[in-house]
Amino acid sequence: MKVLIFGATGMVGQGVLRECLRATDVELVAAVGRTAMGTHDAKLRKVLCADIGDLRTVEAELTGFDACFFSLGVSSSGMKEAAYERINYGLTMAVAEMLSRLNPGMTFVYVSGAGTDSSEKGRVMWARVKGRTENALLRLPLEAYMFRPGIIEPMDGIQSKTPAYRVFYKLAKPLLPLLRRALPNQVLSTRDIGQAMLAVARQGYEKRILETRDIRVTKRGAS
Repeated sequence: MKVLIFGATGMVGQGVLRECLRATDVELVAAVGRTAMGTHDAKLRKVLCADIGDLRTVEAELTGFDACFFSLGVSSSGMKEAAYERINYGLTMAVAEMLSRLNPGMTFVYVSGAGTDSSEKGRVMWARVKGRTENALLRLPLEAYMFRPGIIEPMDGIQSKTPAYRVFYKLAKPLLPLLRRALPNQVLSTRDIGQAMLAVARQGYEKRILETRDIRVTKRGAS
């Protein structure tokens, strides 16, 4: 299996990258990003592109893939809806539309979040935009799956790129394993999410929108 990863330096992206590099049935991992990353592995290819919203310069490097794991995006904190939508909807759709042309029928796993609004009409701005993005992806000629994790426990030395989140996770680190056991349908680890993404790429899933419980169930069948 050959896979693409967008957002490989983020917390979820690091998790799925780790699982892909460890998986014996993954022969190639192409990580697409604006800057070089520190991870090195024989089956990792780094695809650098200054503008992720315009992939024409690297189009030839994006063909022949079976799956794409997409976890790019920005926080909605302090952002107007138009700016947030331009990044989280516009960029995502630009990538997905190109990949649907280059690799029709490929598996495309998009990470949105718990509380995403499929109606696109709710009061919460980020949830509306994520819902619009999910709906648009599901209309493309892709095997698209939407992952909606809630609280995420970073494992294996993985850290968030956002300073405020790093502080939160440092303070919450002793509690997260306990919460994950006490609230299994609300808390997942980066390892859980990465393994579930691979499981969906291998065998699909009965639902196209996966909440935390579905992700956990899918992860159990990953091996």
